[in-house]
Amino acid sequence: MTRVIVVGSGIAGLTAALHASQRHDVLLVTKSSLGQSNTRYAQGGIAGVMFDDDSVEAHIADTLSAGAGLCDEAAVRVLCSEGPARIRQLIALGVEFDRTDGEFARGREAAHSYPRVLHAGGDATGARIEQALVARVLNSGVRIAENTFLVDLLLTNGTVSGVALRDADGMERDERADAVLLATGGAGQLYPFTTNPSVATGDGAAAALRAGALLADLEFYQFHPTALTTGDHFLVSEAVRGEGAVLRNAIGERFLPALHPAAELAPRDVVARGIAAEMAAQGGLPVVLDATALGAEFLAHRFPVIDRAVRASGIDWSREPVPVSPAAHYWMGGVVTDLDGRTTVPGLYAVGEVARTGVHGANRLASNSLLEGAVFGARAAAALDTDNPASWPVAPPPLTPAPERTPALDAPSFSRDALQRVMWDAAGLLRDDAGLTAAAGILDAWSAAPVPTGSIRDLEDRNLLALGRELVSSALARTESVGAHARSDSPAQAPVAATREVAAAC
Repeated sequence: MTRVIVVGSGIAGLTAALHASQRHDVLLVTKSSLGQSNTRYAQGGIAGVMFDDDSVEAHIADTLSAGAGLCDEAAVRVLCSEGPARIRQLIALGVEFDRTDGEFARGREAAHSYPRVLHAGGDATGARIEQALVARVLNSGVRIAENTFLVDLLLTNGTVSGVALRDADGMERDERADAVLLATGGAGQLYPFTTNPSVATGDGAAAALRAGALLADLEFYQFHPTALTTGDHFLVSEAVRGEGAVLRNAIGERFLPALHPAAELAPRDVVARGIAAEMAAQGGLPVVLDATALGAEFLAHRFPVIDRAVRASGIDWSREPVPVSPAAHYWMGGVVTDLDGRTTVPGLYAVGEVARTGVHGANRLASNSLLEGAVFGARAAAALDTDNPASWPVAPPPLTPAPERTPALDAPSFSRDALQRVMWDAAGLLRDDAGLTAAAGILDAWSAAPVPTGSIRDLEDRNLLALGRELVSSALARTESVGAHARSDSPAQAPVAATREVAAAC
């Protein structure tokens, strides 16, 4: 291959672009500034086996356990076994992970059996990684197109041959390429309460869907348990609970020990649903995160970013608890890939949150997301060296047809706010058949009407609507509760093998 287009500038896209630039002509496209991505906001850290008393097998076991039986074990083995080398590469690129007495500081997060999470700048891990990768990419020969929106993928005889782009001035152009690599992140803007930045509108996943790529596991959306209820739902890292902070209800009682033996360090889906239930029991009031026992000096040193945000909201969290509630955080589903990022459409690769590699199953293990971007970004770049789209090795599995539905006749007018409210109410932390069916009717009605495409926000709304519709369909198809997909009309049970996969005609 000679010309490669990478779309997205988080850890996955930057890693892929940096590796690919050694042998290919690379154009990196990003819808905002180069340093703006979900990676930049990642606080907790990056998980990896970097200590002699830890093991790859233990990391694999923790990942499989958090994934509730739906992980692809081969993908998990790749992630955990290749992760340490990718972390060392980040260190070589200039990422200075925090140290204590000369050794890496060990962070503990939920569902990890070992404190294997490395962090940088206290709780600024993502920002430090983004900064180091951006600096290297700027000096790598990669051509960069900032403030440029992915409108669609271009196809020639069923093979991806480039991208259609629109810049901030509304000018459109086609860019041709031998391969396109999507690293566009998730779609947190499907929900009104999210820890994701405004750029997270699922653009790559929606473009892949329109191009005929297979998507899967869309029902599995992870809700982070602890986002500030003030301001813009600022994430309060799980690492705060890893250091000893606890959650309390309105009368000051801890409630998680009764729900799970790991209490505040239970898997994210357990903690998030526990908080939601407690909020419902106390009339919708948020629960509080009590970090007062950690002390002002420790909080400011270990969590400087969170410390500034909490204090800016008018709370001295060294003296009083912080009000928190769950918010949409990470999509485990996405564009189906093999272990080298190949999708089911020749010439198209996907890495990071936009991809469904199988490493996360039904519920992502904390701090495995940055690791996934580093590991699979590098693997996809390596695959570019030898791949020939004419002999693409990935074959789509059989599709499960979507059931026939009647669009709602009384659907409200479409807007992003209306879409987000439907998604939160029907496809949020807790779901049931009646709510999902009603939501599907509304989404089908909106999808049947013409969707404006005059502005970039219009294009984002088109993408969000398409993905919301598929997420709801997938949630309807999976009738049992498992991992991040919880249905009040079905108790948790052993997950069935059938994953609802969706594809669109070209």
